[in-house]
Amino acid sequence: MASALLLALLAAAAVLGPGARAQCPSPAELRPANGTRLCALLYADSSPYYEQCCAGDALAVPPGGDLPYMPRGWSARASSLVVGARCELTVWSRRAKDGSSRRFGAGAVPRLQEVRRGLFGDWNDAIRALYCTCK
Repeated sequence: MASALLLALLAAAAVLGPGARAQCPSPAELRPANGTRLCALLYADSSPYYEQCCAGDALAVPPGGDLPYMPRGWSARASSLVVGARCELTVWSRRAKDGSSRRFGAGAVPRLQEVRRGLFGDWNDAIRALYCTCK
C-alpha cells in the first residue's frame, strides 16, 4: 500500500521535473492508486513558500498506524504533514510515545516549524513517535 503511493509520488516527480512545485494535497486526496484510505502523509521537506511545501520523501500512515518508534530515516525528519478526512494524528517528541505530544485533526500543515512545541520549540523535525486513527 505504502509502496504504491511512493511509486505514484516518484512518477509524478519524474514527470514534473526537479523544478516542479509541490503543494499539500487536501485531506480527501489521501488515497493511493489502489483506492485504500490513508490516515496521514508526512513529508520530509517544507519551504518558506507554501506552494512548495509537502515535498521530498513521504511516509504514508494507514488508519490505525501505531509507530512508537519511527521507521529508519524518519525519526525527527517530518517538516510537513497532511491528515486525512475524519482522521486524527497524535505525535510525540520522544520515541516510545514519551515527551511532548500534539494532536492534529484533518487538514494540511505545510510548515511544522509554525506549530509551537513548548515555549521556544516547534514541531519541525521533532516527531519521533505517532498514532493515527480514522472514523
